[in-house]
Formats: sequence, structure tokens, C-alpha cells
Amino acid sequence: MTTLAARRVTVQRGANIILDEVCLSVTAGEFVAVIGPNGAGKSTLLAALAGLWRPTRGAVDLDDRDVYRIASRTLAGRRAYLPQNPRCEWPLSVERLVALGLTPVLPAVGALPAQHQRRIERVLALCDLSQRRLQPVTTLSGGELTRAMLARALVIEPEILIADEPIAGLDPRHALDTMQRLAAYARSGRLVIASLHDLTLAARYASRIFALAGGKVTGDGPTAATLTSSLVKQTFEVEACVAGEGEARYVDYRPAG
Repeated sequence: MTTLAARRVTVQRGANIILDEVCLSVTAGEFVAVIGPNGAGKSTLLAALAGLWRPTRGAVDLDDRDVYRIASRTLAGRRAYLPQNPRCEWPLSVERLVALGLTPVLPAVGALPAQHQRRIERVLALCDLSQRRLQPVTTLSGGELTRAMLARALVIEPEILIADEPIAGLDPRHALDTMQRLAAYARSGRLVIASLHDLTLAARYASRIFALAGGKVTGDGPTAATLTSSLVKQTFEVEACVAGEGEARYVDYRPAG
């Protein structure tokens, strides 16, 4: 079973400590929502877990191997990373952008194998982009580009999907679609880790909450037991009401005091 672990990870930039001895161990089948205020260290943690940001101290292990010692091509075939605020400066078609996600498994020469073309068509449909397949990505809206980059991440069917704010800028329909898709992907036996600002959607779809504030862990555990009004107040410094169950659960908050 796939296991990804951060062991006392500290990231320091100059005099600023971004992450302070953060520990996290996650396994296949989990959908982990990383929550916290701006500047909490969420993006830095996700980049470290993806093997893209080496900690100042501590370690990140993938199945008990140092993630930074795994060959880049091997790692790219096992985990996909969706960055915050994705950009593309080249006028590639949406279809070609998605095909880039298959780079770790593509043959060195020759046409795109038929099975890979079918993968591309499937994720384009999943992300509601079939009608945009030939459109240059530089002409997409911000939300459409986010969905195209998610399709690129999913096309290789990675064991681990790490997504930094995957629903930022999406309209309500596509935000719900994306959360449902991530939850289903985790239930299929993969590991999904995503930073989220929408606490209601995190409450409804994530199986586990991992909360950060000021680079320190403020909460970690199953969503129903962990995402409470007290955790929200401790983490975000707001008063909160957490109510409902399942897909009817919601988080309402107001300024503290």
C-alpha cells in the first residue's frame, strides 16, 4: 500500500520558518484536505511531499524511500502535482497540454499509442473539456485552465495526486464536480492530498483533515471528528458553526469576538 510521510519537516527561508517540524503520514485510499490561513505553509508542505522542495531539516519518504533519492522519471510516473495558479505561456491545444501528463510513459519516438489517446479522451470528458480539445490553452478562462491542468495530472492515473487549491476560480458546478472526482479517485485506492480554502467542501468530501497555522500542525484526523468549530477558531481565528452530515455538512463562520 502506498504510503507518503513527512517526518519532522522544517522549511526555513532566511529567518522565517515556513514549516516547523511537521509530521504527516498518509496512505492510499485517503483524501486529505490540507487547510489553514494564507501563509500557513500549505503550498510549501505540498511541494515538499511532491519531492519539489527539499526541507531544511527532516525528511519525506515514499514507501520508506527518501523521495529526493527516487529517480525523477520514476517519481513522475507515481505522483502527479497540480500547482496553485497554473499557467501556460504556449498556445498548445488543450489536448496536447493534457498529453504532456503522459510524458513519463510515452515512447521515445513514434505516434501516440492508441491506449494513451483513449486516456486523454476520457479525462477530457471527465473534466468537461471535450468541446475545448483543439482550443489553444492561452485562450481558456482561468477556471478552464485549472480543469485542463487537473486533466493533465489525472491522465497518467498516478498513485498519488497532490493538488494545491484545485478548485480555486471554479464556478460552483465545476467545484462540486472536481471535489466529487477527487473523492472518487481516493476511493478507487489512490492517495489524494489537496489544499482547500472552502471548508464546507472539505467537510463534505475529504476523508481526513490536516490543519496548519503559522507552520505548525493544529489538527489531524478523520474529517467528521476533526473539523470542529474549535479547530476552525484555533486555526483561522474566527467563530464557526459546523453542522449537518455527509454531503449536507457545512461550515459557517464569522469574525471572532
